[in-house]
Amino acid sequence: MKMRTNLLAMLFMLLISAAPAAANISNNNPAADKTRNLTDEQKARIEALTNRVKEIKSLDKSKLTKAERKELRSELKDINKEAKAIQGRGIYISLGALILIALLVILL
Repeated sequence: MKMRTNLLAMLFMLLISAAPAAANISNNNPAADKTRNLTDEQKARIEALTNRVKEIKSLDKSKLTKAERKELRSELKDINKEAKAIQGRGIYISLGALILIALLVILL
């Protein structure tokens, strides 16, 4: 019983400490958030990558050979990796959240 009470108390403290961080997230214009801190060169590169993806999507892929389609897929993967690296986006899990997830998995 005491362990369960302690676990609930820890969960409550973690949830309270995460609330102020979540309050700063703005969902007004997510497209503007992605390019907010980029330099002009980075914005130009993102635009070039976006244009290339549009070109690839507009291609008639039925006339391409298997090797050419494979090359296009690998090019799209590389473009995606480069765009993610430029934007610096990722998912970060705090240590407290990781411990909480582990406890929930163990207990349930």
